[in-house]
Amino acid sequence: MERQDNRIDAPTTGRRVRGPSFKPLRRAVKVPVWGDLGIRLGLALFLISTVVLIHYWDRDGLVDNLDGEVSFLDVVYFTMISITTTGFGDIAPVSDRARLVEAVIVTPVRFAVLFIFVGTAYNFIIKRSWEKWRMSRIQEQLTDHIVVLGYGVSGSESVAELIERGTDPSNIVVIDPSEERLAEAEKLGCNIMAADATRDETLEAVRISKAQTVLVSAGRDDTSILIVLTVRHLAPEVPISVVVRADDNEFLARQAGANNVINPVRFTGLLLAGSAKGAHIADYLADLASVTGRVQLVEREITEEECGCTIENLRSGGRGLRVYRSGRVLGFWEEECQKLQPGDVVVEIVPTENGSHRGDGHNGHG
Repeated sequence: MERQDNRIDAPTTGRRVRGPSFKPLRRAVKVPVWGDLGIRLGLALFLISTVVLIHYWDRDGLVDNLDGEVSFLDVVYFTMISITTTGFGDIAPVSDRARLVEAVIVTPVRFAVLFIFVGTAYNFIIKRSWEKWRMSRIQEQLTDHIVVLGYGVSGSESVAELIERGTDPSNIVVIDPSEERLAEAEKLGCNIMAADATRDETLEAVRISKAQTVLVSAGRDDTSILIVLTVRHLAPEVPISVVVRADDNEFLARQAGANNVINPVRFTGLLLAGSAKGAHIADYLADLASVTGRVQLVEREITEEECGCTIENLRSGGRGLRVYRSGRVLGFWEEECQKLQPGDVVVEIVPTENGSHRGDGHNGHG
């Protein structure tokens, strides 16, 4: 059974809320909050317990000015007022050894415990406030980033593939209403926001007009098309790719402003049909689509040095398949592809590191 994408449901009722109606942008921290706090408290208790045991072992060197007897409770009391530098003077070290213990062992422990609590206050108050401010600054200065709207099956796969292809996770912003799904994106190092992607204020908050590209995978065609409409309204020039499942919605998605419309059902059908005509066609198509394969499809604008060259003589060493020129699509067999022009965009097959290391033959191509 085919897995379905998780969805971003469009709001059907309720008034539009002005101002931020979403959680702020955030990024993963290495240690969870409670884990960090537990480590700090555990270390502090360990140091205090160690000092208690040392004082109890050397209790003969202590004197209680009230009753002359130092019990275990007196040792605990003396340890706490000693570490906290309170020092009432009712219990004091009198022997040389006890004073040496205070100077050499207890004093360093006192500083260590102090630093632990000061560090905890810094981490949970100052540092986290700073991190919140820093992320808000990142949010305000986002530019040339990739925005992924919907982190279901398709969205999560696209993010994983982007990272595999070398995209810095910190340059990816994922928006989804599900905290559970966002937690997975956060682990990858992506910037995340729990919000409704159909809202103008959500997209404006991630500076959608400054994005490099937008990937839409909401799980439902109607919601995806609504998101495309919203993105295109706010960012007229930003490329949009969207996933739709129904054939008759592909035209609507393009009318809404999508540059690329992907139909996974149709693509699956192409793979199945290809496998019926040849045992290795589906395998090769999957190889082209993934960066982990031996070959990879690449789209790029030709370099200045490639102007005037043929599509067979690309400087990258790739094998040219198609040229996009002034809105026209040219196949490698057409005469016009024998002389590349400035501004041409070429689609080529290039070998990946996996392919070049294993020797494909045919000049390294799959």
